[in-house]
Amino acid sequence: MSKLKIGLPKGSLQEATFKLFKKAGFSISSSERSYFPSTDDPEIAPVLLRAQEMSRYVEGGILDCGITGNDWILENKSDVVRVEELTYAKQSLNPVRWVLAVPENSNIRGVKDLNGKRIATELVNFTKEYLKKKKVNADVEFSWGATEAKVYSGLVDAIVELTETGSSLRAHSLKIVETLCTSTTQLIANRKSWKDPWKRAKIEKIAILLKGAIAAEEKVGLKMNIANKNLKKILGILPAMRRPTISQLSVPGWCAIETIIDEKQVRELIPKLKQAGAEGIIEYPLNKVIY
Repeated sequence: MSKLKIGLPKGSLQEATFKLFKKAGFSISSSERSYFPSTDDPEIAPVLLRAQEMSRYVEGGILDCGITGNDWILENKSDVVRVEELTYAKQSLNPVRWVLAVPENSNIRGVKDLNGKRIATELVNFTKEYLKKKKVNADVEFSWGATEAKVYSGLVDAIVELTETGSSLRAHSLKIVETLCTSTTQLIANRKSWKDPWKRAKIEKIAILLKGAIAAEEKVGLKMNIANKNLKKILGILPAMRRPTISQLSVPGWCAIETIIDEKQVRELIPKLKQAGAEGIIEYPLNKVIY
């Protein structure tokens, strides 16, 4: 049997990735020390790797495909196929930023003030390229961790660090002076594997299901019964991805409506629907929404 070798991110993104695959229909589990998770799909062989090195193994053909950040694709200068962007806010796969941060009392106002300065970051290659484009000559060194502490203690003048909200930087008395790039989670593929008909079809199927799971994450289904005389009023209240589904009930003069809406709209919408004559209103969760 053919197998698709897929790399999944180990570490902070692991739990979110496993949950996403579960909603997409794939059950994946792993013991704490294992790098080879088990799955209920015999056609895929998952491997856990750090997101930072994923694109190198995909490009090199060790893996057929994998999930990593666009930042690490750029950092490794990897030549891979970008199959699908996976932005999954509820499970921490939402976009993040790489920012230039300095102490709050620093005289550094922007990237042009970095000439002759020392910068610590995990994103070394990208930072060097960024500075080169800005015609700034600075010393960029790799940081193994605790990057915020290095600038705070005076070991470096600035850092280029990953952030989502900036709260961790503010907690270390640092201010953001520039955003170097915004990164999203990506499903990527090896170019040779992408040319293989079976592997490409399998990767595309996974991409469709993952995208469907993401689309469903912040939406719910809504069902209700409506007297035909109130139908126009209800349709004027309901938002919908397309047109809602309307079907006639066995009771004369009544119909059923089914639609999909943003979850955040429900608490405002249901009372309005009730007041407009809707009955038997049911809200239910969704696993996948395929556009």
